[in-house]
Amino acid sequence: MDTTSGGAGSYAGMKVTIMGLGRNGGGVGSAGYLALRGAECTVTDMGDEKTLASSIEKLESLAGPHRPFRYVLGRHEMEDFTGADLVIKNPAVKPHSPYLAAARRVETDISLFLAASPARLIAVTGSKGKSSVSSAIHWVLEKARQGGGAEEKPARGRNLSKDGDPPSGGPLLPGKAYLGGNITVSPLSFLDKLGEEDDAVLELSSWQLGDLRGRKHPDHGRPLLKPRVAVLTAIMRDHQDRYGSMEPYVEDKRVIYRGQDRGDVTVAGADDDWGRGFLAESPGRPLPYSAGPLPPGTAGGWIDGGLGAGLARPSGGGDGPAVEVVPPNPLVPGGHQKKNLLAAALALLDLGLPAPFIRKSLGNFPGIEHRLEFFHEKKGVRFYNDTAATVPEAAAAAVETLTGGESPSGAAAPPLILVTGGTDKELDFSPLVRAAAKAAGVVLLAGSGSGKLIPLLNEAGIPYRGPCDDIDTAAGTALELAEKAARGGGAAVVLSPGCASFDMFRDEFDRGRLWKAAVIGR
Repeated sequence: MDTTSGGAGSYAGMKVTIMGLGRNGGGVGSAGYLALRGAECTVTDMGDEKTLASSIEKLESLAGPHRPFRYVLGRHEMEDFTGADLVIKNPAVKPHSPYLAAARRVETDISLFLAASPARLIAVTGSKGKSSVSSAIHWVLEKARQGGGAEEKPARGRNLSKDGDPPSGGPLLPGKAYLGGNITVSPLSFLDKLGEEDDAVLELSSWQLGDLRGRKHPDHGRPLLKPRVAVLTAIMRDHQDRYGSMEPYVEDKRVIYRGQDRGDVTVAGADDDWGRGFLAESPGRPLPYSAGPLPPGTAGGWIDGGLGAGLARPSGGGDGPAVEVVPPNPLVPGGHQKKNLLAAALALLDLGLPAPFIRKSLGNFPGIEHRLEFFHEKKGVRFYNDTAATVPEAAAAAVETLTGGESPSGAAAPPLILVTGGTDKELDFSPLVRAAAKAAGVVLLAGSGSGKLIPLLNEAGIPYRGPCDDIDTAAGTALELAEKAARGGGAAVVLSPGCASFDMFRDEFDRGRLWKAAVIGR
């Protein structure tokens, strides 16, 4: 397999096979991009036409009637790989596929993007929190470009007002900021818009990173992935149904910083062995973040134990005073989310943005859909959508947040009903069971993960309802339990599955959308 990625240009007349259209349209960006450049595209997926209907609809609307695609669904045909000039691999396709082994050249939408992009790159990975961090970084980089007057360089912090506002009439940064990758937006969708003054923020999964291992840039032979800033969020057990153990999973995560040098920076957590290992071995400059204070003179960030604000000491800051980069009470709830914002702040600080501007912008960051998203209130019951919590630790963190377990004030939180469970990924459910003990009620969704949860809940003496075979029944059951638990006061209900979504849903985002519709429709 060729490990040097080709750059941008015409694909006219090339025979291209898109392997894996995906239920969530993961192959749509690649197929559309290549078809618009004259490629003859075959789209092949093990899913059938019904399963992939929404993705096919997206692709057809993007390409138009004059660029038809050939579809091979429900199977793969070897000649589509041996006869192709180029094969585009969906991240979900396992790398040891015999079809890929037979191909002359294999790329992904990320590798095509990296080979052609002129923009400054910020890359984010982790088990949980990577979408929040990448979105927060993009949010601030966009805010830094608002304004219509003369440009001011970020280093000129004195040009900000005391409240952290940009100088009157001018942005802090030139160009534009773009967000893509695992966050369901292919970066190929904005590649043609990019210039050297722009920023591209990419959320990258372990699968996407694994596909970049050993790749070289076609122009200069250096590593294809060389982010100016690499951010690694919390590492938890995930995707063990694919990897079998933590080490190969984490090894794919390490790809994010392998191509860096001392002109770049790696931001990672200092509270666990994985994060400390990343910081120690990265060729980039290390910037740790922690729930507690860092040693004097150490560049990085931490949460102030008294005020709850996020503090930072920039690279080269020595023993100088720390600066506040995350306010004590940002819009997004939870101590784990505050650490995510701190990681984003360190990245932005190293890119040259002033601390007051970062603090104000992150304080106004609204969070993102499907991540502990408050979306509805009915009869005094507040409903949250945390469908992106697909590992037990993430679901446990949601419970801790909503029951007040992370509140430094110790204020009583309203009773919580937890809707959880789904499809197992060969993970350890004990963190979720311990957290579920703090909930006033538990509702299970049907699935193999719930099958593993039930004996653990029984052993812990935690009552539950379900498993429910559809989301509407789960919503009704949760509302019933919440109204009883509230007893005239308030209550909260959160969908935080700690499991994969397949069998009952197309994907976790489909699960979240259907959950919101079921709640609002009652």
